[in-house]
Amino acid sequence: MSSSVPGAVFVNAQATGQNHQVSDRSTGTQQATSAETFTPFVELDRQMWSRLSHEIKSPLNVEDVQRLRGLGDALNLDEVREVYLPLSRLLNLYIAAAGQLHAATNTFLGETTTRTPFVIGVAGSVAVGKSTTARVLRELLRRWPDTPNVELITTDGFLYPNAELERRGLMQRKGFPESYDRRRLLRFVSEVKSGAAEVRAPWYSHLTYDIVPEREIVVRRPDVLIVEGLNVLAPARPRPDGITGLALSDFFDFSIYVDAKTTNIKEWYIHRFQSLRSSAFADPESYFHRYADLSDEEARRTASRIWESINEPNLLANVLPTRGRAQLVLTKDADHSVRRMLLRKT
Repeated sequence: MSSSVPGAVFVNAQATGQNHQVSDRSTGTQQATSAETFTPFVELDRQMWSRLSHEIKSPLNVEDVQRLRGLGDALNLDEVREVYLPLSRLLNLYIAAAGQLHAATNTFLGETTTRTPFVIGVAGSVAVGKSTTARVLRELLRRWPDTPNVELITTDGFLYPNAELERRGLMQRKGFPESYDRRRLLRFVSEVKSGAAEVRAPWYSHLTYDIVPEREIVVRRPDVLIVEGLNVLAPARPRPDGITGLALSDFFDFSIYVDAKTTNIKEWYIHRFQSLRSSAFADPESYFHRYADLSDEEARRTASRIWESINEPNLLANVLPTRGRAQLVLTKDADHSVRRMLLRKT
């Protein structure tokens, strides 16, 4: 099954752009008409998108790109200039508009309240490159004069500790919605969005594959907060009393879904797994140290098994269905480069 976004995936089921047989009530006959295609998204290819900021010079250099690029990602200066620089400009416009709305609300209420942070959600599969997208956006938005303080938080820190996952029988479902302390995550983003002076989040170590109890991430009234994670666009779930609670995305001012074909993502995951044998896995402290000495073929089989038993089911059941909730979908080709954008109409 492919997770690439076909052009008509968000199109109204009543208007797919194909010829339909409609009834002529005056004559009772059937006639063919060409229905107009309606979709809540504007679709742009990379060339068109890149023109939206052609007069803006990229503030990042080669060293910045190397520092921000995730393992296996194809990020380069062209990608920054043609994809992420226009996106940072678009976000800058949204942030400015939010500021104008805040000022207008203050005028209406006759009050002077402090503007709260602009919150951006970044979603997508494991290994699709959403972390790179989030890091690049943080760096670019920090260079805009009106948003110097940009913070990035990942939902990994809100996973239950491994001991708790073991107690609940969820270690093989790590990354699935039920493996997160959803209440704590909602409370964190709610407090940031409410303008709290200081908000703390748990620290997650990818080396030990667990929460580090003695460490925290402290967020102090940022101009922008980027929240990156698998399930950040998931809809609200009904509570035990039947009432639907809040969704994390209720606090977002803008949301992005990083997309690609499932077959491509699987290959990226396998390649990353194989590459990690000589880096992170080689550390004796690594949770995955047992995989460091696998041969190429053994590593491929192991990565495929993990993907097919955990990551792909989570993608298909929980992550991919949230794609249509995003305001912007960035679609990647097999070479990891972004080639198409779907922007929700406003």
